[in-house]
Amino acid sequence: MTYGGYSDMIVVDEHFVVRVPDAMPLDKCAPLLCAGITVYSPLKYFGLNEPGKHVGVVGLGGLGHVAVKFAKAFGVKVTVVSSSPKKEKEAIENLGADAFIVSSNPEQMQAAMGTMDGIIDTVSAVHPLMPLLFLLKAQGKMIMVGAPDKPLELPAFSLIMGGKIVAGGWIWGLKDTQEMVDFAAKHNVTAEIELVGVDYVNKAMERLAKADVRYRFVIDIANTLTTA
Repeated sequence: MTYGGYSDMIVVDEHFVVRVPDAMPLDKCAPLLCAGITVYSPLKYFGLNEPGKHVGVVGLGGLGHVAVKFAKAFGVKVTVVSSSPKKEKEAIENLGADAFIVSSNPEQMQAAMGTMDGIIDTVSAVHPLMPLLFLLKAQGKMIMVGAPDKPLELPAFSLIMGGKIVAGGWIWGLKDTQEMVDFAAKHNVTAEIELVGVDYVNKAMERLAKADVRYRFVIDIANTLTTA
């Protein structure tokens, strides 16, 4: 018999365990088991992890900031595309992106047309896809990992011109997850988090609804129980 999250130890089949290297802090690794593999997998499987490639990351949130870190660790050029100009400093100075484009700036979008080998679209709000597709080179790939709650418009002409591809990024399992964690530990890729106690969960949910987090909340259950 075990007692869920209150157990001191449990027995788990080895096929369902991910080993976290000693050098990887558990709190900053936790979001990688979802957000990390969500962006790592499409970078790998769609050939966007090859040094010298140019990858656009659309949206700089929980998924986007990790996508920038992994892409830079792979050795590719990274341009962040965001609707928020105030995120430029964060993208370039703190996360290491090579360039930043404000999606509502027509001059910046025009200058970047046809320059990207691939795009990782992390945005979960409804947004236009056609301007993003024009950023791709011929045979470029746009991988969707965000999940808007309403259908997005996808004009066929923007795909036909240049033979471009739009695909989903949900292609991973435990083998890939272990590979991702090992790669992250080797290249010091971690999530940017706010560590909170259990008693802060309701407040964290309120802030999350307002997108007021940089970039993931992690609940420190062990210390909360110890000090309770």
